[in-house]
Amino acid sequence: MSEVLLLACALLSWIITCQSGQSGPCTDLLPLDLLSHILPKAQRAQGGICMVQSRGARGFQFSGSPHLFRFPASQLFTNCNYFPAEFSIVFTLKIPKMAPEKSEYIFTLLEGDSGNLLLGLRLSQNTLHFLQKSQGNRKRTTFKGVGLADNRWHTVVLAVTGHYTILTVDCGIPLELGSCDSLFFYLVQMLPQKYVLHLNPSSRRSQFLRPFYTCQSNHLPLTSSLTLMFLNPTPSKKPEEAEVRVTVGVKPPCGVSEEGQLWFNPLHQGLFLCDGMMWLTMLQVKQRLDYVEHHQDLFTNSETFDIEVFQIPSVGLFIATANRNSDLGSGIYKWMDGKFERYQNISTYDAQAWQYFTVGKKKFLVVANCKGINAEDLEQSVIYKWSSRKLKFIRYQYLNTYGARDWEAFHIQDEAFLAVANHRQGERNHNIDSVIYKWNPVLQYFEVNQTIQTSGAYDWEFFTIGPYYFLAVANTFNGKSTVISSTIYIWQEGMFQPYQSITTFGAIDWEMFQIENRIFLAVANSQMLTEEGKILYSINSTIYELSLTSQKFIKFQDIATNRWQGYEGFVPVHRLSTNGCRDWEFFNTTDGSYLIYSSARAALSKVLKLRTV
Repeated sequence: MSEVLLLACALLSWIITCQSGQSGPCTDLLPLDLLSHILPKAQRAQGGICMVQSRGARGFQFSGSPHLFRFPASQLFTNCNYFPAEFSIVFTLKIPKMAPEKSEYIFTLLEGDSGNLLLGLRLSQNTLHFLQKSQGNRKRTTFKGVGLADNRWHTVVLAVTGHYTILTVDCGIPLELGSCDSLFFYLVQMLPQKYVLHLNPSSRRSQFLRPFYTCQSNHLPLTSSLTLMFLNPTPSKKPEEAEVRVTVGVKPPCGVSEEGQLWFNPLHQGLFLCDGMMWLTMLQVKQRLDYVEHHQDLFTNSETFDIEVFQIPSVGLFIATANRNSDLGSGIYKWMDGKFERYQNISTYDAQAWQYFTVGKKKFLVVANCKGINAEDLEQSVIYKWSSRKLKFIRYQYLNTYGARDWEAFHIQDEAFLAVANHRQGERNHNIDSVIYKWNPVLQYFEVNQTIQTSGAYDWEFFTIGPYYFLAVANTFNGKSTVISSTIYIWQEGMFQPYQSITTFGAIDWEMFQIENRIFLAVANSQMLTEEGKILYSINSTIYELSLTSQKFIKFQDIATNRWQGYEGFVPVHRLSTNGCRDWEFFNTTDGSYLIYSSARAALSKVLKLRTV
């Protein structure tokens, strides 16, 4: 072995999935400190190990044969005979420069009798290799351009989940690689001493340090409290301590204060339990979509880019259509006698989207105008307020925007926000700021709270996971290419900070949805335009799933217009003929469930009724 100084700590966590064997269920699902199995006990010395200090950090220096620093894997696998399918490895290290031809193992998992490698992490000058043995074959996942051998401290997180291996260095943007198979290391019928976990520092001088690193970067994956939330959810109250309430009707909030409460949804005939983070399905009548029938032709002012469905209590069900023609404006329609009837017309200018929202008892509609009144005028989007006296929407506030494509309204605790997706300034400048506005309760209007650099922004999607708030932007074009990153932001310290960037292809929409306890994020890709001028319209849109192991969204499926049908993924169920379809919306009435789609080619949208069995 070469002379390599290695200061590291290793933490192996098996999370979420561990296969059960005949010896009983898997219970070893807590984080494990591998170093604790080889470090000397208090007041005892051990050959080859001494404590050192490096730039204010205390660590352990190892010298001698690597065989001195091994222990039986049976110390880890007490009730679980299979290696977990999903796990993460965390280590902090400091390595001097390495020769290009040299490489060192950080640790290995060996078969004691044969010495065969089952699992290993090997480091070379600018490359990190993750080695695994699965179904009799040796597989290697290689991360290139990982510069760890620079005599500086680094914290590395390697997460393995499903078909993906994700590497994060110093809280930076994760590097994601696909692997051929899920990881199931069959350590069946283990006998004491048969398998050994082998930590492989340099034979001369190596140092291991217990975890101490804390991320301070804006690319912080998630705060430690969220990690604990995933691993150790707050225990439910005992039955005799809980005050059980059942809420009937629309979906109520689910947080710590609602933990243990029930919600009955009469429309979908379902009973749900709040676990402090999300609603868990307890009982629900499963309906299957049988067919879709035509219900109404809705003639609009002009081509329609977006439809917003909303309900005003004690007034009725409405839709607002975002129409292209600036001379004719956009329409608001009310559901009456089983159909939508024209209710109000509003002056808009190449309207792209509507958003309905409330602030306290106030009800608002905001439109994304893509043009000004005249060619030389500033572009302004407008907030309209519902007048309970006039029973219509009236102008409330103007906001300067730039080629606005979308508005997203949301609340964080008791504060109301609006986010606008500014697409471009002028004809060529797509790299501009999009803006997040905050409601000022004293002045009673929205004011700028934060600006975020975007590239041809087309859509914002706000969503929550437990007590955490996220905002995802769909970036479409940077002036040269549509193959760019769209970013997910997390709310921390009073503002949104980058959480994860995902490569998209002319992204125009994000949608978050949940199936039981699984959280998904879908992106609609429009086209792939490279900097070399190559254009491809036949591309996939993608669904990502939140991995609780890596705490990142990883690719789940490339997909067209389909629906969920079990663990095999999303599969086609109905194909509908449309004309330049731009938007779909779903709504319920006392008569049943409906779909409505907008046409960007004709002044005609269609309402479809869903039949279920």
